[in-house]
Amino acid sequence: FCDRGASYRTAIFVSNTAEKALAEKAKAEAQAALGKKIVTPILNAGTFWPAEDYHQDYYLKNPANYAQYRNKCGRDARLKQLWGDEASTH
Repeated sequence: FCDRGASYRTAIFVSNTAEKALAEKAKAEAQAALGKKIVTPILNAGTFWPAEDYHQDYYLKNPANYAQYRNKCGRDARLKQLWGDEASTH
């Protein structure tokens, strides 16, 4: 989508072996559904630094701006292309 670079890359952070097993299962299911390899890494969780308050629930606090961002970036169209009717619009 629009946001690119190391600070926007995806990752799944886990705290224990049970979470890791769930993450691996979900990743495998998504790969099977897409028919493509998912490169999102599963990493051990470290120190968590919450974002500033104005970032929290941005889509709820600024629905028009968020909808415009999603539309301009092609996010929803790409999700629909990949996932079909299962694509999340949230």
